[in-house]
Amino acid sequence: MISFEQIQKANAQIRTTNIKGKEYAEVNQRIKAFRMCYPEGFIRTQLLSVEDGVCIMRAEVGDGQNILGTGTAYENEKSSYINKTSYIENCETSAVGRALGMAGFGIDTSVASYEEVANAIAQQEADKQPKKAKGHNSTPETVEARETASGRITEKEWKNLQAVCKEKGKDPRELLRLFGYMVPSEVTGEDYTKMLKEVCDE
Repeated sequence: MISFEQIQKANAQIRTTNIKGKEYAEVNQRIKAFRMCYPEGFIRTQLLSVEDGVCIMRAEVGDGQNILGTGTAYENEKSSYINKTSYIENCETSAVGRALGMAGFGIDTSVASYEEVANAIAQQEADKQPKKAKGHNSTPETVEARETASGRITEKEWKNLQAVCKEKGKDPRELLRLFGYMVPSEVTGEDYTKMLKEVCDE
């Protein structure tokens, strides 16, 4: 029988990531802690539904015989750039993260995982964007946005963003993930400007 103290010891080895001043455990870190305590335990997932670009996933984690925690997640294919190709995978990851959280892993600051919070923020930001009529831009743009509005950011702009992040003590790769990108070459000019603002405002 695994004690709560053993789970706490495993949790002490979890690496967290900061989002807006609060630390969140990534799902892979929760899985590592779980395996420290239950090397023979199970992590099961079930796709409950997929319809119109929306999926719902359920996850269960257990010690080999008993279910220790369950989690459910919902993802929309259109909610972020990364979800366009990986929304089912992201949904599974979030469900596993919640199930592990319910079992006591990586919950020192929140049951929600880093991935879950980052996806929620990306969705909120997308919902805040004003709808634009074709051929008309009703919002003012900064110089940086105008320079890249027709495409992706340049290598020079990525280096500039890295330099700003370094100065502010931020990780540019985590910033990419926050905005739903896997690689810098996919970042739009509009999001580049938002990223700069995100870093400088903190």
